[in-house]
Amino acid sequence: MSRLARPTDNRVIGGVCAALARRFGTSATTMRVIFLASCLLPGPQFLLYIALWILFPSEDKVRTSAW
Repeated sequence: MSRLARPTDNRVIGGVCAALARRFGTSATTMRVIFLASCLLPGPQFLLYIALWILFPSEDKVRTSAW
């Protein structure tokens, strides 16, 4: 499993679904479909997405901060 960081490629909005897909070894499209299907259920999905967008560092920032 890779580290959670929003990739610079394969982004649609913020890269959160692409980061989660990379972490769990699935395609970004599958993760986006799961997210869209979860939006049909009641709950704070959009708030969670925004929170993850803020909390996950961008991949280019992770590369520059590595030793």
